[in-house]
Amino acid sequence: MNKIIALHPQEDTAEWRRMSRAIRYLSEHYLNQPRLEDAASVAGLSPFHFQRVFTRYVGVSPKSFVGHLTLAHAKKELAEGASVLDAALDAGLSGPSRLHDLCLKIEAMTPGDYAKAGRDVKIDYGFHASPFGIALIMATDKGVCGMGFADEGDEEALLADLKARWPKAEYRENEERAAAIARSIFDPERQGETVLPLHLMGTPWQIKVWEALLAIPSGKFVSYGTIAAKVCTPRASRAVGAAVGRNPISWLIPCHRVLGSNGALTGYHWGVARKRAMLAVEGARLDQSERPSTSAMA
Repeated sequence: MNKIIALHPQEDTAEWRRMSRAIRYLSEHYLNQPRLEDAASVAGLSPFHFQRVFTRYVGVSPKSFVGHLTLAHAKKELAEGASVLDAALDAGLSGPSRLHDLCLKIEAMTPGDYAKAGRDVKIDYGFHASPFGIALIMATDKGVCGMGFADEGDEEALLADLKARWPKAEYRENEERAAAIARSIFDPERQGETVLPLHLMGTPWQIKVWEALLAIPSGKFVSYGTIAAKVCTPRASRAVGAAVGRNPISWLIPCHRVLGSNGALTGYHWGVARKRAMLAVEGARLDQSERPSTSAMA
């Protein structure tokens, strides 16, 4: 039985599980405009306590989160996606790259090392609670190399999924290291404290696509065709989709920000409801960060 660690050591993991259940519920029922009382009931808390805990753990209020679940602004953002991606790629990714309040530093495995399927690579891993369900975090000595999500009870399938990507690697359970990484990623109060290194393990083509994903700013969207036009040719949308689907570090490498050309969410390896939740959290946080300057201009 894999042990699930809370992000705040002094707090019970149950709180994170409650917030994850509430986020999933809201993401699946947003069209019915669920009430605060409904989500609180799913979390097993009073509406007042739920409002306070959700805001602390997720970084935005339940109302703001629900307001961003419709993605009504997606088509407008998609229309501007090409110019956004151009500007980000022109800035380069050689140094730390800003991503939803995180500082990321990228290092790619050489093609020769990738061909070894992880042989001679030691990977630490651990399961941790997150706003999007149970998170499995993996890291080499150079940085985070894997992250995926699952619902409670599906941890073994999640572990098998990520292990299959580097079948010859040596895996070591390391709860302490994974917990530190999890806190820097998911705790709203800790984000941006340190530069988080990523160790990309993929083919040269996949890494090129993942670097393009890293250039998409939080709260923005691009289409598969837009990415294809930047990294190769507009006709390579299907190949881009395959590379996006093989993204080994979900959330940090934001494949959830890629939508269909019509604004549709399309598929997501860890579930469309989870993708919608990720976009809603980012959109609500962006609105929250911009609110003071907007008020000052009014």
